[in-house]
Amino acid sequence: MNARTAVAIRHVAFEDLGLLAPVLKNAGWSVSYCDAATDDLTAPEVDEAELLVVLGGPIGAYEAETYPFVVAETAVLERRLAAGKPTLGICLGCQLMAQALGARVFFGGAKEIGWRGVTLTQQGKASALAPLNAADAAVLHWHGDTFDLPNGSVRLASSEVYENQAFAHGPRALALQFHVEVDPRGLERWFVGHACELASAGISIPDLRAQTAGVMPIVERQAQQIFGNWLAAI
Repeated sequence: MNARTAVAIRHVAFEDLGLLAPVLKNAGWSVSYCDAATDDLTAPEVDEAELLVVLGGPIGAYEAETYPFVVAETAVLERRLAAGKPTLGICLGCQLMAQALGARVFFGGAKEIGWRGVTLTQQGKASALAPLNAADAAVLHWHGDTFDLPNGSVRLASSEVYENQAFAHGPRALALQFHVEVDPRGLERWFVGHACELASAGISIPDLRAQTAGVMPIVERQAQQIFGNWLAAI
């Protein structure tokens, strides 16, 4: 039996599949990366992947004039979502999914960076995100942009800063504004790669590093539960 194919669209090398990679491997998926800025987003293997994962990055979904590949990336998502194909968007990927569904993506006025929980809606509590309802649950927020909830989508989670933190669109599309996939052991690469953003937002890297150490026992278990449950349902 051939492995099911998953393609991950990556915007910067250090924002990868993280903890999601071993979950996919253990579930029998064959995974490859497509680099958004340099690879052909119109290639058949991207359009025809049984699962598409669109990862995070430091640009805006609305910056197509500066980053023309965003047009092709949004078009890929439009086709997949219209066809009901399994699609997962994380951070920028979530915003691109919202944009592909006709919703507005915009700067929210405040940076939300750090490890903390989210508040699940009733639909969220009944979804693959249910583990985030635990008292010790923590996700990594790292964004300043937000989006309107797309028509036909269901809000799954909110935070004190932003109402729209996760949504589902049909049974096979999941969009997460926050990071569940981040492997804390690789987060030092983020501290370097996003050094300018952290400095401009007044975020202390030592404090963020300490937060990361505190959640390390939790996040791997969360990722296995959330992504395992979601993959089993698609």
